[in-house]
Amino acid sequence: MFTVKICFVLILSGTLMNGATSMIHTLMGFFTSSTQVPNFPEFVIVEVVNGLTVYHYDSKTRRAVPKQEWMNRLTEEDPEFWEKNTQIDIGQEQVQKGNTETVRLRFNKTEGLHINQFMSGCEWDDETDEIRGYYQYAFDGEDFISLDWATQTWVAAKSQAFATKLKLERSGFAVQVKHEQIHRCGENLKKYVRLGEKTLKRKELPLVSFLQKSSSSPVTCHATGFYPDRAMLFWAKDGEELEEDVGQILPNNDGTFQSSVSLDLSSVPTEDWGRYSCVFQLSGVKDDLITKLDPRLIRTNEKKLNTSIIIGAVLSALGLVVAAAVGIVLYRRFHNNNVL
Repeated sequence: MFTVKICFVLILSGTLMNGATSMIHTLMGFFTSSTQVPNFPEFVIVEVVNGLTVYHYDSKTRRAVPKQEWMNRLTEEDPEFWEKNTQIDIGQEQVQKGNTETVRLRFNKTEGLHINQFMSGCEWDDETDEIRGYYQYAFDGEDFISLDWATQTWVAAKSQAFATKLKLERSGFAVQVKHEQIHRCGENLKKYVRLGEKTLKRKELPLVSFLQKSSSSPVTCHATGFYPDRAMLFWAKDGEELEEDVGQILPNNDGTFQSSVSLDLSSVPTEDWGRYSCVFQLSGVKDDLITKLDPRLIRTNEKKLNTSIIIGAVLSALGLVVAAAVGIVLYRRFHNNNVL
């Protein structure tokens, strides 16, 4: 299922550990067109580099604006960058609204609340210089059609998308997408990384805490404040990884990230809890951050724990709003007609 949430996880999970020194950078995004969603623009574009929002446009402001200070330096090479992209975005607003209407008719849903999402982008390994692309559509939180990057074939997730699959195959659009994502998207990504190098290439380890709602509840290992988002968090017993839970990576409002994994220790004697540890791995950092489970360090205060959970949920929601709104210059520049 291609929900906004899973789309964002896809972006993160595709960029995990890759050696001790190399780093995989991402320029990813979504166009989001919606109908009858209260207090939300009908069309939104946001670009995200390595999990940081760098660019925003919506149908209410109708202006393309930078979201990181270093993005202002784009005008050093192109003084009209923001004005030109504003005009491109205004045009894309109409294109994507047309795509939304097309999909609604395919599903025979002409009224009510609907969301049409387009996700596209690329990732770049700064050691091997390899570039990989992503390109897919979703309607009302479910897969519609996507490009399989390895085979360069279009995958229709719904019968209603088969007409689009045939249209894209006849036009040879996959070849164009691959060329543009490898070259234009890759070039843009490298430029953004160069401009924001101090921010995008930094490494920040997290603060790790243990949380437990009650004595019979699972123990949660919570890691927050790390950067970049290419990270893994898991439980280990006697140094061996346990695969009981996988930590989902969520954004914090300060540009860092957080993740949590839980472990049920109800059948394990308390004296054996010391055999368990929480392991955090960060891409580009050689040594793991290993935090041994000590019952004395577990936060069990009900009020504090509930507050942490509420904050985490809020931050998760904020992250999903960002993911729902992400868009990429790549698509706007090379394709300005109705795809669906």
